[in-house]
Amino acid sequence: MNEPRWPAADLDPVRRLRIMAGSIPGAAYAEEVFAHSVDEVWAVAGDLETELPMLLADVRTMRIAHAEGEHLEAIAVGRLGQRARFDIVLRPGWCWMQSRFLHGGMAAAPEDEGTRVAFVGALRIPGMRLVDPLLRKLPLGNGVLRRLETRLQARAPG
Repeated sequence: MNEPRWPAADLDPVRRLRIMAGSIPGAAYAEEVFAHSVDEVWAVAGDLETELPMLLADVRTMRIAHAEGEHLEAIAVGRLGQRARFDIVLRPGWCWMQSRFLHGGMAAAPEDEGTRVAFVGALRIPGMRLVDPLLRKLPLGNGVLRRLETRLQARAPG
């Protein structure tokens, strides 16, 4: 007897992040193609301690407190002194972070002559489903991608 063949879907990191963003109420999502390699993009996006505070306007510092393979624990301090502990999965082209009150993620995948990059951020608080239609219309994630492009340009040789 033949086993049924189930369809298989192989999703790149950006498509996976897009699906996750679609399932999180109130998520701010942005996606763009940069004229840089995945390695160049991830050298910035994956450097959480140095670069993440440059990308997120409300983060003053991010310190990795514990690392075990691709699983990290980090402490973020906000511009107003608030602190949050994040559980993180970080691998090439993929970063997913969660704290008690926040979801966040970045992803990168090769595309033509560049790299498709995505960012998502969302609050984890009751009532987000009520404001979801309003928040989805706002370009809240675009600022992060603009700052990422600026950081990539600053690192570019010449």
